[in-house]
Amino acid sequence: MENVTTVSEFLLLGLTSVQYLQPFFFVLFLIIYLISLVGNGAILVIIILEPKLHSPMYFFLGNLSCLDICYSSVTLPKLLLTLLSTRRVISFLGFITQLHFFHFLGCSEAILLAIMGFDRFVAICYPLHYAMLMNHQVCVLLAAVAWLTSFLYALMHSVLTARLNFCHSLKLHHFFCDVKPLLELACGDTQVNQWLISIITGGISMGAFFLTLLSYLYVVGFLLFEHQSCSTLHKALSTCASHLMVLCLFYGPVGFTYIRPASATSMVQDRMVAVIYSAVTPVLNPLIYTLRNKEVWLALKKIFRRKDPHQGEP
Repeated sequence: MENVTTVSEFLLLGLTSVQYLQPFFFVLFLIIYLISLVGNGAILVIIILEPKLHSPMYFFLGNLSCLDICYSSVTLPKLLLTLLSTRRVISFLGFITQLHFFHFLGCSEAILLAIMGFDRFVAICYPLHYAMLMNHQVCVLLAAVAWLTSFLYALMHSVLTARLNFCHSLKLHHFFCDVKPLLELACGDTQVNQWLISIITGGISMGAFFLTLLSYLYVVGFLLFEHQSCSTLHKALSTCASHLMVLCLFYGPVGFTYIRPASATSMVQDRMVAVIYSAVTPVLNPLIYTLRNKEVWLALKKIFRRKDPHQGEP
C-alpha cells in the first residue's frame, strides 16, 4: 500500500533549472508582463473614456482586455518570483487558488473569443438586424454567461483536485499550478480528473475554436459571394487572418496540452507550450485587435487632445 502524504505545500521547479538562463527569462517575462498590463490597460481605458466605442464589439474587446490583464497576472508574477528566488514553494491553498483562477480566466477567454466571432458574424452578415440582435442587454447576458460558466467549470477542477491524495514527490515540473502535472504526483483513482481534463476542458476549448472558426469562414464566404469586391474581400481576409492567428495561438496549445494523455516526456512539452497561451497570447490580443483599428487610434488621439496644451496661458 502506498504511503499517503499530508500536503501543506508544493515545490514549483519552474521553467528551467539552468541557472545562467534564469536572469534572461526573468527580464523577458517581465517585459512581456509589463506590455500585457500597459497594452490591455490602455485599451480598457480608451473604451471606457470614448463614448463612440460604447458598442458591442468594443464591449467584448474591453472584457477581453480585462481578462488578459487578470490571466497574465495569475501566472507571470509567480513565475518571476521563482526565477529570482531559491525558495520556490507554494502552499496547498495557494496552489488551489492559482489553479482555480487560471482555469476560470482561461475558459472565460475561450468562450469570449467565440462570442466575439459571433458578434462579427452578425454585424457583417446581418447589418440591418445587428442593433436589435446585439443590444446592450444581450451583450451583458453573453458576457455574464461566459464568466459564470467558466467559474463553475473552474470550481469543478478546484474541488476535485483538492480532494486528491499524494504519495509521491511533491516537486511539480511546471512554472504555475495546473491540474495535469499535479495528477502525476497523485495516488489513488484520478480517472474523474483525467476525464474532466480530456472531455470537458478539451471539449470547451475545441468547441469554442470551431464555433469561432465557423463564424469567420461564414463572414469570408458572405463577402466573397455577396459583395464580390476585391478591396472589401482583401480587407476582410486581412482582418480575419490576424484574428485567426490569435485563435490558433490560444486554442491550439490549449488543445495540445489538455487533450493528449499525460506522460513524463509530455510534461516538458506542456511547459513550453503553456508559455504561448499563458504569456504570449495576452500580449498579442491588444496588438492584433487594435493595431490596425482606426476607431481606436482616433479615440486615442481624441483623448490626448482633450487637454489643450495652451490652456491656462494668458
